[in-house]
Amino acid sequence: MIAFLGQGRMGAPMARRLVDAGHKVTTWRRGSGTSAADAVEGAELVITMLSDPAAVREVLTAALPGLRPGATVVEMSTIGPEAVRELRALLPASAGLVDAPVLGSVGPAADGTLTVLAGGDLSACREVLAVFGSVRELGPLGAGAAMKIAVMSALVPAQVLLAETFAYGEAHGVDRDALAGVLSGTPLGTLAERLRVPSAETRYSLAHAAKDLELGAWAGATMATAARARLQEARAAGLGERDLTAIAAHTAVSRTESKAVPLNLPVIPATNGMYSHAVRVGDMLYVSGQAAFDEQGHIVGEGSMTAQAEHVFQVIARILADQGATFGDVAFIRTYLTDMDARAEYGAVRRRYITGTPPASTTVEVSKLFMPGLLLEVDLIVALPG
Repeated sequence: MIAFLGQGRMGAPMARRLVDAGHKVTTWRRGSGTSAADAVEGAELVITMLSDPAAVREVLTAALPGLRPGATVVEMSTIGPEAVRELRALLPASAGLVDAPVLGSVGPAADGTLTVLAGGDLSACREVLAVFGSVRELGPLGAGAAMKIAVMSALVPAQVLLAETFAYGEAHGVDRDALAGVLSGTPLGTLAERLRVPSAETRYSLAHAAKDLELGAWAGATMATAARARLQEARAAGLGERDLTAIAAHTAVSRTESKAVPLNLPVIPATNGMYSHAVRVGDMLYVSGQAAFDEQGHIVGEGSMTAQAEHVFQVIARILADQGATFGDVAFIRTYLTDMDARAEYGAVRRRYITGTPPASTTVEVSKLFMPGLLLEVDLIVALPG
């Protein structure tokens, strides 16, 4: 049996290919009502296809109680080699781990023509991975994750460069189709054709492209670092769920002043319409008070400070990851507790997420929060990476 823990546009077609190939598959997605532990129970193979390292770590941690001894986990998200090493430490020694991110978008996922970049011992999953497309066996654990980041560190900046090329042409009266036609005779022709008319369908989201560069733009990578900044700006402007080719239109618009950009993420419970999850102003992120309630508005971990704090910090981790930040970028954190005597329980959870030198901090006791049963609320100010 295979357990498929996935979300987003790639997860559904990949799970369908497994079913069509005759495999018994259980699936999990956020908000489905099924726990990750229940989804993986009894599965010999567990496949993850999630948005970012924080989501993979969170979901696999939740799945651990149901993980069968000797099961193999195949991590197919784009999370980078460092996160793969962290997963190896997280999983029990009896569990196998393979990193197998893919090249390709929704269409290839549906018709089985993805390129699978695999690292680690594939003996337990080689035939299953072939259902998704061509499998490249690249070496030890982490090799697939490193290869994916290396490839995207070339392909994504190239598309940002072409977006700037079209913007320059437009500013100087160059016909867009004529420019694309000239570029078609160069090695950049295929990518230029993609940006000639930005895709209305999201095949590879701008937010995922930004995340991939945030994982791969090392200090000396000047091209990737500049492209990352351009994508972060576009994501903050609300284009995260659009196809990466939307960067062409965004780049054509001159932005000379910083403004507040509200952010409302689909990967965490929706707000009540009276506030946004966070607001980005330039390189600063202001995160609204986060509390422990689920997609249905029900309190998580009622009566337990530890459970509510864990939920709150998982939500914060997803907000930070969406903007390319980590807990190390938090400049200020403020916590409201309904019972100061529970601060030790809260502090134990907080220290698992905020390590090293702590940020500026305020903790206060309040008589009640906006929903009866809530024990804490946390808001933050974050200095986003340049």
